[in-house]
Amino acid sequence: MRAPFALGCLALVYLSAVFAGFVAPYDPTTQHRELAFVSPTRIHFVDDTGRLHLRPFVYAMIPASTGTAVIEDRSRPYPIRFVVRGARGRVAGVADSDWHLFGTESPTPLFLFGSDDFGRDLFSRLLFGGQISLFAGLLGAALSLALGTVIGGVAGYYGGWVDEINMRIAELFLALPWLYLLFAVRMALPLDLAPTQAFLLVLILIAVVGWARPARLVRGLVLSARARDYVAAARCLGASDAYLLRRHVLPQIIGMLLTQAALLAPQYILAEVTLSFFGLGVEEPVPSWGNMLASLQRYHVVASYWWMFLPGIVMVPVFWLYHSLADALHRRAMST
Repeated sequence: MRAPFALGCLALVYLSAVFAGFVAPYDPTTQHRELAFVSPTRIHFVDDTGRLHLRPFVYAMIPASTGTAVIEDRSRPYPIRFVVRGARGRVAGVADSDWHLFGTESPTPLFLFGSDDFGRDLFSRLLFGGQISLFAGLLGAALSLALGTVIGGVAGYYGGWVDEINMRIAELFLALPWLYLLFAVRMALPLDLAPTQAFLLVLILIAVVGWARPARLVRGLVLSARARDYVAAARCLGASDAYLLRRHVLPQIIGMLLTQAALLAPQYILAEVTLSFFGLGVEEPVPSWGNMLASLQRYHVVASYWWMFLPGIVMVPVFWLYHSLADALHRRAMST
């Protein structure tokens, strides 16, 4: 897969999360207790009379005569319309708007991915949850790489005792099982935190735990760049350390940093999902992909409601896109 295609698909995924207030049809915290664990709404193009509709439509859901299930009320179709008004919410975190990408006038909600145990729309929660999980991975990778670049760059450029101390600390972090270390550190900190505080705490923990590997890679490239003849010539001409790092050393590691970012981001997304799954990350009612999957800890949910796996299934193509991007960037770096 070419890098521009993978990057474009990832950009589309992230834009969907950023503008979840517009793309999602409902607020992620709105509950419909009478519609708990409703399967994904069926979208129709042909009605009971055999008539073909060019515009997709749905039927309202009504309680079944027996049991707790719901069935379709086929007495009236409700067309799905695009760019409609609905519940007011924040778009991109900066503006209030009641416009949504799609919606319907059906008296029951349009559950594209079904509903959870509180009757909340899983599709809307998935988009809003991406604001936590997706950006925890992306920002965590950026912070980890920034920390690793500084520590590895200083160690590789100056060498000596600075290199020895930094690399011994890096080896200690590499020897520790980072996921268990993440659990241990997070459990030692207060659990009752506001969603924003919990997000920032998880972000910092992920970055601090994961800096060691990028630091070692940066150190090796800086050692190699420092030994180049043109760097030695520039140093003899009086170039400062800051100039040498900015002009001759850092450009040598940009390709590696981009590849590492594409590799680390899905790992950190999974780390945030794992923490939230076990109740150590962002807590309800704010959605994240991890706490959306937490309901799967109950056997009857696993056995009866397959659509509750969808947040985990959605991560598969996201991870595939990231690894495809990393592979394309690596191939491009090797060919130059």
